[in-house]
Amino acid sequence: MEQTRYSVGLDIGTTKIVAIIGKENEYGKIEILGIGKSKSLGVHRGVVNNITQTIKSIQQAVEQAEVNSGLKIGSVVVGIAGQHIRSLQHSDYITRSDSEEVINEGDLDALCNQVYKLIMLPGEEIIHVLPQEYKVDGQAEIKQPIGMYGGRLEANFHVVVGQVTSIKNVGRCIKSAGLDLGNITLEPLASSDAVLSQEEKEAGVALIDIGGGTTDLAIFKDGIIRHTAVIPFGGGVITEDIKEGCSIIEKQAELLKIKFGSAWPGENKDNEIVSIPGLRGREPKEITLKNLSKIIHARVVEIIEQVYVEIKNYGHDEQKKKLIAGIVLTGGGSQLKHLKQLVEYITGMDTRIGYPNEHLAGDSDEEVASPLYATAVGLLMNAVKNDSKLGNRHNKTLSGTNESSGFDQEHVLAEEQQLESVGMGKERKSVFDKWSEKLKEFLDNAE
Repeated sequence: MEQTRYSVGLDIGTTKIVAIIGKENEYGKIEILGIGKSKSLGVHRGVVNNITQTIKSIQQAVEQAEVNSGLKIGSVVVGIAGQHIRSLQHSDYITRSDSEEVINEGDLDALCNQVYKLIMLPGEEIIHVLPQEYKVDGQAEIKQPIGMYGGRLEANFHVVVGQVTSIKNVGRCIKSAGLDLGNITLEPLASSDAVLSQEEKEAGVALIDIGGGTTDLAIFKDGIIRHTAVIPFGGGVITEDIKEGCSIIEKQAELLKIKFGSAWPGENKDNEIVSIPGLRGREPKEITLKNLSKIIHARVVEIIEQVYVEIKNYGHDEQKKKLIAGIVLTGGGSQLKHLKQLVEYITGMDTRIGYPNEHLAGDSDEEVASPLYATAVGLLMNAVKNDSKLGNRHNKTLSGTNESSGFDQEHVLAEEQQLESVGMGKERKSVFDKWSEKLKEFLDNAE
């Protein structure tokens, strides 16, 4: 039987859960083999608040993806977001015992591990420790200090922190749905992999991913992530406002928003009216499109202004930190009419809508290239990268059995460590990879 190596990204969102199966083709592009999605019922503002419902929704999405592709899913890379995520800047240093020896990876690891010992608020845990730039003996702006001489190694870090319980709940849902947890990635980072180009990251860019429950922000400059934030508002709040403002049910409010919604009230004439059928024989309701877009406009302005405060907090006003490439909007909420113009008007920054099609193979389904799937595609890219690094054997058979291949993974990790000790391991494991392994260990022991 033909063997296919494939990877899976799982986006657990507030409005939908998407499982996406794909593999890397010979041109280094991602080929989508199958996609499954289901309505997300147990997630509120990016955080799991009903384990049973979430497990059910994950299983539905996974089954659909399996039917679409004829493949069996074993291990998945999942995204984490939610209002409990926060980030901070931190500087740390180590004094090396022998400044006559060159700085090696061990020194960088020691410095990173020191950051992990930071005292956090109760119930919080460090998710990512991302080095910004290094200093060696006071010499600043060093991007890669390996191979240099020096006694004092310093670095600025971007530290992403999240609630321990929320992270464990996601892990528990994955495990209970009969899947293995391959890795956990911060969702704004996954989306940025899918829709941003390297040039944009160098020039300076803010990625705004407007989801159902949250709006995620990731800021890059000089190719390095500089700031991340999760704002606890998204498209769902706009729907809620329409429901309240027009006294209609949620389903109708969502349809109104998608079909007739606009973020710019000046677009609609006063005589444009849409009629909504009444409930159970009641009179139909008439709503003017101008009123509808006023409701949407008020909430969208609030979301954009909150994001803009975060961009200013990062220091966009300083010449050195200016985001030359402006803003990239993605996620389901970015499809709102005239949103691009409104964002440009409020922030004065160049704006474009980000589609995750740059890294997809040419014959991919058009549906997947929608901003709706930016996070899912980014998670799939992360899974592909991890699997090629680990030589992962979880997802490698055509309609094979869905056995949890714990042995395989241990075997692969042992192999990788062997290679590294011989000096062949090209990429060292990131501190985050190690962290997600610790989490997997914890979940296994919690059985």
